[in-house]
Parts: sequence; C-alpha cells; structure tokens
Amino acid sequence: MTDPMVLLYAEASPFARKVRIVAAEVGISLSLTAVHASPLAGRTDVTQVNPLGKIPALVVPEIGVLYDSSVICRYLGQETDLYPAGSEGWRALRREALADGLMEAALLARYETTLRPEALRWQDWIDGQVSKIRNALVAMEAEISPSGTFDIGNIATACALGYLDFRFAALDWRKSHPGLADFAATLHQRPSVRESAPS
Repeated sequence: MTDPMVLLYAEASPFARKVRIVAAEVGISLSLTAVHASPLAGRTDVTQVNPLGKIPALVVPEIGVLYDSSVICRYLGQETDLYPAGSEGWRALRREALADGLMEAALLARYETTLRPEALRWQDWIDGQVSKIRNALVAMEAEISPSGTFDIGNIATACALGYLDFRFAALDWRKSHPGLADFAATLHQRPSVRESAPS
C-alpha cells in the first residue's frame, strides 16, 4: 500500500485551499496536517520541510517535498482538464497568476495590520497592497472564463475572492464588480470549493 501524500496547511490559507480543491477535483486523497506558519523568524512549524517556512507544502513519498501552491497544483492536476491545452491553457495560467498576486497582496496587507506593532505600521504600504487588489479585481472581471469551464484559473480566482470575503469584507468588492460577484457565486457552489472554505 502506497503511503498517502501529506499536505502541510492552515485552514485559513487561500494557497493551501487551492491545493485542496485541485486534489478534490482530480480525486486524490491527501492526509492533512495543520501547522503554524508565520513570516516572523522562528515562528513557524514548516522550515524542516520548506526552507522558506511557507505553506502549503506537500510531502510526496517518491519525490520528497513540493512547495509553492502552483507547483503542487500542477503536480496533482497534470494531464487533467484543470490544465487545458494550447491558448486556453495559457489564459488559465494567467488567471491563476492574477489570483495568486491578489492573494499575496492581501496577505501582505493583513500581516502589516495584524503582525506589525501599531506604532510601526506603514499606511502607504497597506494602501499599495489594497491598490493591487483593486486592480486585480478589475482585470478578473474583464477576463471571466467561459461558462461551464473549471480550470486552475477558476480555482485560484475562487480562492482569492473567498479570502477577500474572509479577511477583507470591508472592501465590499461585490458592489463595484457585480459581474465578478455573479461568477464567484457560481464558483462557490462547486462542492470542492464550498467544502474547503475556512470556518
């Protein structure tokens, strides 16, 4: 019997959620291990498997450890419809990169307001990250994928928008992006997306 792959994750991580959705979509069962990950030195449980101290990290018995959600998702979803061929595939990867960038900006803004001492917080930095989020939302709405498709771009988009709902409700992104809101509602009805939502 082959040992299961072990995913080191945190429930609130949108990047780990991406991996969990891909695994569910392709029918791969992962053993989940919740860990503490922090950008602060010495405050993470992950450095023994990922020198960057980031999640997700996937322990694959025959390979070792894979890290970075895009790499892990590509490994799990290779040769499936989640990665279309040709120009559609490149567009899906572009949408994944856009959504990943939104999530990175959101995490950086959150770290600034939750981890940095209040007296040292840099509002211009926070504003810069929020500007990236807003720009990404505009681009996402302009590039909503065709109805009926579900690929890595849509998975990343669902995770990015779900993270905004979870941590940045005050942005009220649905009000200014109604088309994207409708698209997100469809994505979030999918079982793999719904079941991976943070509580």
